[in-house]
Amino acid sequence: MKRSEINQIMLSADAFIRSRGLYLPPFAYWGPQEWQTKGEEAAEIVVNNLGWDITDFGSGKYQSIGLFIFTVRNGSPDYARTGQGKSYCEKILIVDVDQVTPMHFHWSKIEDIINRGGGKLVLQIYNATPDEKLDPSSEVIISTDGVRRRIPAGGTVELSPGESITLPQRCYHQFWGVGERVLVGEVSSVNDDDVDNRFHARVGRFPEIEEDESPLYLLVKDYPKYYHLAK
Repeated sequence: MKRSEINQIMLSADAFIRSRGLYLPPFAYWGPQEWQTKGEEAAEIVVNNLGWDITDFGSGKYQSIGLFIFTVRNGSPDYARTGQGKSYCEKILIVDVDQVTPMHFHWSKIEDIINRGGGKLVLQIYNATPDEKLDPSSEVIISTDGVRRRIPAGGTVELSPGESITLPQRCYHQFWGVGERVLVGEVSSVNDDDVDNRFHARVGRFPEIEEDESPLYLLVKDYPKYYHLAK
């Protein structure tokens, strides 16, 4: 992805989030120069990968295969080992019409996906087999807003604004927007995108970036370049 494209996605996403009555935290708007002035007080943001996360999953086609993410809060990946600190994560996602987030599951994370407004969010789901393939035959048992449901293998769940789904560990899912752009909330256990994503097909979780202009704001993978304590 080009940095200029990422910068424009950030501006568009911020405007869309505000139009839905939500606002990003102050650190969202720290530019590269401001990050270079930060010390230990900002370490939690960096260690827990809070902030902007925009990816085309290595496709080169963000509008058709991609996802906008802003991680608002997250516990440390060490939580599972120590039991100390935050045990939860919250993200804001934006899913455009027919923009697919590829099929994947999480080994550790359980998550609620919430349609916060806009169009409809459609999820296709499968159970994983013991060898981590798509199970073509077993029903998927999930909960939507506290209601237990049985979905056939490869079936879809459609979430209108206000509706949500709970996705357990090892539940394969891919999703896309229908009708209009969708503002999505994610509430989950601690998130670690470096190790806890099992994509069905090989993809690049974080994009390769062509630096055709300076960053407007930093992506989570930009922190080591501009925040000296991250090195």
